[in-house]
Amino acid sequence: MELKDIMAISGKPGLFKFISQGRNAMIVENLENMARTSAFATDKISALEDIAIFTAEAEEPLKKVFQAIFELENGAEAISHKSSQDELKNYFVKILPEYDKDRVYVSDIRKLIQWYNILCRLELLDFTDEKEEDSWTDKKENSTEQKKTGEKKSSKTTVGKKKDEKK
Repeated sequence: MELKDIMAISGKPGLFKFISQGRNAMIVENLENMARTSAFATDKISALEDIAIFTAEAEEPLKKVFQAIFELENGAEAISHKSSQDELKNYFVKILPEYDKDRVYVSDIRKLIQWYNILCRLELLDFTDEKEEDSWTDKKENSTEQKKTGEKKSSKTTVGKKKDEKK
């Protein structure tokens, strides 16, 4: 499951996946206990893909932060989100040393670590190599172009002059 399919709802603990659209609300399912509930238009709903952490220079996407935790913990769960403030801050510095300490609160770190642990426990973390995804996208685009133009594109890159070019 990708992060775009997983949602956090303000005021409700845990993570949810979209099930259906109702008349006045969305029907979502809690990932941990599979309980279905309604998320109304007044609820603040955020896809995890849209969430980022403030750093000194820019914003770091949540997927990259989760990947850093995954690499630090070798695929295991992180520390408890109920740890002390100092432990959480020290742990987060290991993950993202350049995070903005003025705009990222301990409550944000708690939430992020709780989400990571939920996703890790349910084995929903998937960090496929982005290069593989890009090469697949490139191949798909090339085949689409070939169908439109009827030409085949060479996947080899040549350096220098072509054979039929004269010096």
